[in-house]
Amino acid sequence: MTINSPTYDPASTAAALAQKFTAPTQDMLTAQTKDAQATTKALSDLGLAIGAFQTSLSSLTGLNKTLFAQSAVMSDTSLGTATATATAGTGTFSFFVEQIATSTQVAYDNLSNDGLAGGSVAISIGGTPFTVSLAGADTSKDGKMSVAELAAAINKASSNAGRVQAAVVTIGGVPKLTLTSTATGTGHAITLDASGMTASTLKTKLTDPLNFSTTVAGQNAVAYLGDASGPRIEQASNTFTNYDGLSVTFTKAQAAGATPVSVTVSPDSGKTAKNVQDFVDAYNTLKKAIDGLLDTGDAAKKKAPGTFAHDSGIRALRDRLVALMRPTVGASLAAYGIIATKEGTLAVDSTRLSNQLARDPNGLDALIGKATANTSTRSGIAGALQTFLEKWSDSTSGQIKLRSDANDKLQKSLTVRQTALDAQYDAAYQRYLLQFTRLQTLQNTMNSNSSMFDALFGDKSK
Repeated sequence: MTINSPTYDPASTAAALAQKFTAPTQDMLTAQTKDAQATTKALSDLGLAIGAFQTSLSSLTGLNKTLFAQSAVMSDTSLGTATATATAGTGTFSFFVEQIATSTQVAYDNLSNDGLAGGSVAISIGGTPFTVSLAGADTSKDGKMSVAELAAAINKASSNAGRVQAAVVTIGGVPKLTLTSTATGTGHAITLDASGMTASTLKTKLTDPLNFSTTVAGQNAVAYLGDASGPRIEQASNTFTNYDGLSVTFTKAQAAGATPVSVTVSPDSGKTAKNVQDFVDAYNTLKKAIDGLLDTGDAAKKKAPGTFAHDSGIRALRDRLVALMRPTVGASLAAYGIIATKEGTLAVDSTRLSNQLARDPNGLDALIGKATANTSTRSGIAGALQTFLEKWSDSTSGQIKLRSDANDKLQKSLTVRQTALDAQYDAAYQRYLLQFTRLQTLQNTMNSNSSMFDALFGDKSK
C-alpha cells in the first residue's frame, strides 16, 4: 500500500504562506512609502522652482533694478563708462575731466627676508589704524618670516577688510614691500608701524624712515559739468552721479582745451523688451512647474497624475499666483502687452508694449514694482509675489519646510512599521517552516512504514 500525499518544499511553502500573511499590510506600506518618496521629490522641485523665480524677481526688480531700461552712450568710450536708470532724464549731458582720482601707494625698500615670526604690525589709512597679527605668518614653518609672508598676512587679515593691498617687488634680488589703498582720493595716506614685530633685521629695516617712500600720492577726481568753465566738482571717487539717474565713471583725464565728453541718455527699447520677456519667462516656468505637480493625469493615454493632483494647498498656491498677476487697482499687465494665453501662461505683445511705453514709460515699473529684501520698500506685483512666495520658501517657517518636516516624520514612521512587518514575516516564516518540515518528516515516516507492511504482508507470489 502506498500513501499518496502532495509533494512540496517546506522552505518555499513557508515563504509563500508568510508572504500571503503579510501581503495586505506590505502593499499598504509600499504604496505609502512610494507616495512619501514622491512627495519628497515634488517638494524639492517646488522649492527649486519658487527659488528660481524669486532670484529672477530680485535680478529684475530688486534694489536699483527696473524693467524699463535706458542707455547711456559716451561720445568717447576711452574716457570711461556710463549707465542710466529709469529715473534719468533723456538728453545729452557733458563733462570735462581735468583729473582722475588715484589711490595712495607707499613702498618700503632695501628689505631683508631675515625676519622672525611673531608680534604684529599696525597699519593706518587716512589716520584710521588696524592691527595685523603675525602669529601665523610663518607659512613655511621654518621659524622665520619673509617679506612675502608679511605681505600675505596683511592681505589675509580680517582687520584689513580689503582696505590695503600688499605686494612684493624684487629688484636686484632685494625685496620691496608696497602698500596700496583700495580707495581713491587724498584722504587715504598709508603708514606702517613695525614696532610690535619680533626683533629682527626685517623689523629694523621697516622702521628705518630712509627706506620709506610714497610712490603714488592719492588725489581726488576733478571734473566740470558742461565744459571747463562749468561748475567744478572735486571728489575722492571717479564715479560721478550729479545728474539724477545717471552714473559716469571716468578712467582717464582729458587734455587742456579738449572737447568735453558727452553722454546721451535715451530709452533702450530692446533691453526693456528683454527684461519684460525675462519676467514673463520666469513666471511661466514657475507656473508650468506647479501645473505639472497638479496635473490630474490621463488614464486613456496612460499618463500618471501629478504628485499633488489632489492637494488643495498647492492648488491654492497656484490660484493665488494667478490672482496676484491681475491687480485690481491701476493699470493692468495687458496694457503693457503682457497677456494671458489659453494655456494659462503669459505672452508678450511687443507692439502693445512699445506703444504703451511711448505713452507712459514710467508706468511699467510702477505696475511691476519692487521685490526688494527690505519688506518696507516692496511694491507692485513683484513685491506682492515676493511676500506671498516667502510664506512657502522661508527656510524656517515656510510651507515647504513644514511639509517636508511632516513628510520626513512620516517616512521615519513607515520605516519603523516596515521593520516591524519584516519581523512578523520572519516569525510567520519560521512557524510555517517548522510545521511543514514536521509534516514532511511524518509523511516520509508513514511512507517508510507502508513499504515495510507491503514487504511483510503483501502477495508473496509477487
